[in-house]
Amino acid sequence: MTNKYKAGCKTEYDTLRKVILCEPTYMNIDSEINETQRRYSDKGFNVKLAIDQHRSFVNKLNEQGVEVILLSAKQLFPEQVFTRDIGFTLGQTVYVAEMATDVRRGEDEVLKQWLAEQHVQFQNLQHYRIEGGDVIIDGSTIYIGQSDRTEHKAIKYIQDLLPHYEVISVPFTDTYLHLDCVFNVLSPTEALLYPGEIDEEIEKHLYSRYNIIEVTKEEQFTLGTNVLSIGDKKVFSQPINKNVNKHLRDCGYDVIEVDISEIIKSGGAFRCCTMPLLRG
Repeated sequence: MTNKYKAGCKTEYDTLRKVILCEPTYMNIDSEINETQRRYSDKGFNVKLAIDQHRSFVNKLNEQGVEVILLSAKQLFPEQVFTRDIGFTLGQTVYVAEMATDVRRGEDEVLKQWLAEQHVQFQNLQHYRIEGGDVIIDGSTIYIGQSDRTEHKAIKYIQDLLPHYEVISVPFTDTYLHLDCVFNVLSPTEALLYPGEIDEEIEKHLYSRYNIIEVTKEEQFTLGTNVLSIGDKKVFSQPINKNVNKHLRDCGYDVIEVDISEIIKSGGAFRCCTMPLLRG
């Protein structure tokens, strides 16, 4: 019997075939677990609007030929919409790790149950705290943000587990939730960066390796770095991030604009809301 689903991911920008999402059915920002939530907490949150925006995003992905897999939304998990954090696909394996905050613990069990039911190969990184928003893959290089959500011992474990990869630990300021809030790879030669927030030597390395599109402070707050590449230089981005979108278009990217402004009140955008299962 041939399994319907298989895992495979080598970069952040190969053609996206299958991706895991979760509708924000029970989303709220009452717990205030990041700076963005704190800034929006007194402005209210519209769940119906968030769901409508998420469905528009799903429809656009489908229009682009991407198969969307929706995990079951559970009332216990108000942050479950951010599927990127509960695992990451590297090679032909999905790695599922321990979540850092109490409000998110247990989301991994929903993913593992689905993977097991579909006979998708996965590795359970139990007792290692590493979230997918901190893991950025570019061929044989893996950038892993060392943050409040991803601990040093987990990065060391990945280095030991995958010696044929160059694993680069990227310390950054605790102002930001995950590495993909300040850095994202678009192609073998281009990347988005909000400068001045990651380790100085590593930042110099990134400028030498990539043509860097710098994100302003204003557009970092609206998660200008947190785009989703789906291959063939097509990128999902928010319409509010006009400067980022102009630079992307100037570099030859087809920018697909979808408004998810309600969802970003909880601190994540397109990359945060998607866990690629199969690219290429």
